[in-house]
Amino acid sequence: MDLFADESDHGAPLAWRMRPRTLADYVGQQALVGPGRPLARMVETGVVRSMILWGPPGSGKTTLAEILAAESGAELEHLSAVMAGVKEIRAAVERARARQAHGQATLLFLDEIHRLNKSQQDALLPHVESGLLTLIGATTENPSFEVNSALLSRARVHVLTSLGEAELGEVLRRALADEARGLGARRLRVDDEVLALLARAAAGDARRALGLLETACDFAEPDGEGGEVVRREALVDVLGHQASAFDKQGDHYYDLLSAIHKSVRSSRPDAALLYIARFVQGGGDPLDVVRRLAAIASEDVGNADPRALPLVMAAWDAYLRLGDHEGQRAIAHAAIHLAVAPKSNAIDRAWKAAKAFVAQQPQLEVPTYLRNAPTKLMESLGHGQGYRYAHHEPHGYPAGSSHDCWPAAVPHRRFYAPTEYGQEKRYGQLMAWREQLDAEADDGAKP
Repeated sequence: MDLFADESDHGAPLAWRMRPRTLADYVGQQALVGPGRPLARMVETGVVRSMILWGPPGSGKTTLAEILAAESGAELEHLSAVMAGVKEIRAAVERARARQAHGQATLLFLDEIHRLNKSQQDALLPHVESGLLTLIGATTENPSFEVNSALLSRARVHVLTSLGEAELGEVLRRALADEARGLGARRLRVDDEVLALLARAAAGDARRALGLLETACDFAEPDGEGGEVVRREALVDVLGHQASAFDKQGDHYYDLLSAIHKSVRSSRPDAALLYIARFVQGGGDPLDVVRRLAAIASEDVGNADPRALPLVMAAWDAYLRLGDHEGQRAIAHAAIHLAVAPKSNAIDRAWKAAKAFVAQQPQLEVPTYLRNAPTKLMESLGHGQGYRYAHHEPHGYPAGSSHDCWPAAVPHRRFYAPTEYGQEKRYGQLMAWREQLDAEADDGAKP
């Protein structure tokens, strides 16, 4: 099979024509294809091992599979998990058996492998395990969540990254210079500034970068010297509004929410706004952001600033009342407040400690003086007897260990330990003062 038979067809899209044919032509992913790196070693030895290529769109996953097949002399079976079922997988297996009988290996490139269901993965597994098929899976999703452990254990995961602007610039320059497959025959002149804008708009996706360049060249003007020039002004029509969309169920969606959370926790309001804007402009629901801010208000700010949670709730309400455009500003308002506010995770630590402690106390019972006594029977059993109404006590506090509200048979444990930050410092002082009142009351109760 000639993997590159149609690449010289000038009717094909530029991105298709400019696909690299060898690793020497390949741009980016030097951690995988550079000298001595894993995929380079496979090309050198001609032995390809099963793998999963995990990376964003346009990072070169399909191209790598084609190069590995060509360099190793194997036949490439190309299936998409979106379209292929068990029937198609079995047909590919039969073709692989026929090739094996003639001494030829088969590489199965399975695009969007994360979309395979369990039965499809099970149908594939024994043939990967036996070596009949060398699997090259491609996915934009985290394979540890989407691919079953048996298949994952038989394929090494290689992580591809989005191409940088410099790398995309190199891809674009090659396309402009290549007369056989690219745009070189047109003698196009494109300034570095224009190439940089195209590279930036492509957002790490080489396929998109070449598509934008091809469209930009449709707006080229004669330069008076027998060639053509693409001017910066033409990019307004080419780029338009660049929406930075992402898969709302993919890793990038959760990575952005994580970045928002960690930026706020780290008291970096500018970074928090950056990631919120990226999230919203990529198509994320602003309410997902405000939900995360509500969690942050208790988890990371807590009583260091007791206004944090009510402010987030107010921003949530404002978004629902004002609508999306004005409501986004209210969310930004809350995010800035949380980022600038003093931080404490004392509430989070206290709650986790309380849950862990209770899990070890299956016989925990409420002291009788704290129980309700709505009936005569309950009252006769002592429910509510000895309870001291706090508002009738000095300082509004029933001092003394006899009224600490703690179950008698359970060892006492401190869960909440206020920090020295913000309002929580005052909380710590109040708790210390009440402990002193307890100690004084206990001393006064001794005979």
